[in-house]
Amino acid sequence: MPISDNRAVIWDVDGTLVDTAELHFQAWLKVAKQLRKPFTRDDFAATFGRRNPEILRQLFGEELNEQEVADLGALKEDLYRDEARKGVDLLPGVLPLLEGLHAAGFLQAIGSSAPLQNVRLILELTRTASFFSAVASAEDTERGKPDPQVFLVAAGKLGVSARRCVVMEDAVAGVQAAKAGGMKCIAVRFVGHHAEEKLAAAGADRVVRTLEEVSVESIQRILE
Repeated sequence: MPISDNRAVIWDVDGTLVDTAELHFQAWLKVAKQLRKPFTRDDFAATFGRRNPEILRQLFGEELNEQEVADLGALKEDLYRDEARKGVDLLPGVLPLLEGLHAAGFLQAIGSSAPLQNVRLILELTRTASFFSAVASAEDTERGKPDPQVFLVAAGKLGVSARRCVVMEDAVAGVQAAKAGGMKCIAVRFVGHHAEEKLAAAGADRVVRTLEEVSVESIQRILE
């Protein structure tokens, strides 16, 4: 797609659009029990937002083969989606910002380490799919955050240059990925997985408690 001079916002999903961290934690806990391996809150915090193959090998052993990784990853996501279908809400400030950006002519995309099936489910449950012109998910990448690949893929699908993109993130690795890709980044700490000082140290252009603090005008100023 030709690169345009449009402006774009690329959204992470978990911890930014919605808070599904506990659903992911419980799903990973069940997988760990099946493997008879320990799994703690600290383990979860250290790996949240990364791709399943990376998480599985880091926490449960490099000796896992490709089929075991695929099967365990699929099991974890099935468990997660079963719980998510019971109901997921947008985080504070998200819907007004989505609407405001759309009205102002910003393009918007998803840039997530999650499988596409998960992303589609969240967009369906929150009725927000119409705001996004593109989705980049785990299937589009070979490298997880803090590598910028997922955000660069999203920008490419939109046809917007990295310098014209602002990423919405909640995790240190996600902020690092955005900055490595040459993008601006707003970090939201509502879910509380990462301290403000760590998000700032990762390179966030702005750190906010909730997206209620972010306006279309403030995003425009960051791009300028």
